[in-house]
Amino acid sequence: MTENRHAGEAARDLRVWVLTNGMAGFETQAIGIAEALGATPEVKRVSPPPPWKWLAPHGPAAPQAGIAPPWPDLLIASGRQSIPYARMIRQRSGGRTFTVVLQDPRVDPAQFDFVWAPAHDRLEGPNVLSTPVSPHRLTRERLAAEAARFAPQVAHLPHPRVAVLLGGTNAAYRLDEAAAARIGAQLAALTEEGAGLMVTPSRRTGAAQTETIRKALTGKPAVVRDGTNDNPYFGFLGLADAVVVTCDSVNMVGEATFTGKPVFVIELEASREGKARKFRRFLDSIYACGAARAFAGRLESWEYTPLNATDEIAEAIAVRLRNRMALAPKG
Repeated sequence: MTENRHAGEAARDLRVWVLTNGMAGFETQAIGIAEALGATPEVKRVSPPPPWKWLAPHGPAAPQAGIAPPWPDLLIASGRQSIPYARMIRQRSGGRTFTVVLQDPRVDPAQFDFVWAPAHDRLEGPNVLSTPVSPHRLTRERLAAEAARFAPQVAHLPHPRVAVLLGGTNAAYRLDEAAAARIGAQLAALTEEGAGLMVTPSRRTGAAQTETIRKALTGKPAVVRDGTNDNPYFGFLGLADAVVVTCDSVNMVGEATFTGKPVFVIELEASREGKARKFRRFLDSIYACGAARAFAGRLESWEYTPLNATDEIAEAIAVRLRNRMALAPKG
């Protein structure tokens, strides 16, 4: 508890930038770390044109509006397109900017002050920290607040209430209509056993697949998000007695394990074995630590220590920041 409190104060008075290409996954992770350090960051988004885009992460940084002095005290960058800028800012600040990179930078980690990478990337180095799950913006307080906000929408559902987090087709996995039909049938079977379902599809789920699942749950004790109102994702996690999540998103599975509630992973068909290999290592590690199990169409109950990489990463950065400031010349 004390360590987390110290991490939450480490960057409170510092100028902090979060730098990404604007992709939600990268930005959420970086903002989550900044918030855990007590900072309200300036969010910078870069969109380099060709050929700079093609040369990242190895090439130079293209001129970009808003990426100019005064440089931040702390930079948190995430994603391949951010790497040339992180390298440039560290150099042009004379090393004054403490540079943090989230995810494998695909270049020597020694080019930065601190690198976090998921354990399934197998990245090593003296300034590298690896954790089984990814950082995020979830906190106990946020879960409780979102649960209270969305509770009226699911008050009619029986217990156990199950949050169902649906991803979709990506470079590694396929969620086609046949898979959607199978998932819909499994979810409907859960309701026959007395469960109430809180279902939130994503943009990647697909309109046809979402409709297939919605039809399977028609007349069942289930709420299926239609995308027209506020996203209940965090609220459903906070209200759930258990979580069912598709395997295609490391972030969604990791966020589910933050709740401490039983997590069941729907394993989809791999479309590209090479791309799915990292997911396989990730899932196997989560299963091995007892935080999740493969979904076999039924609910079980067990306990585990919730997984929270955000605080661990923030504390590691805080320690290095404190050491940096202690060594900095006075005056």
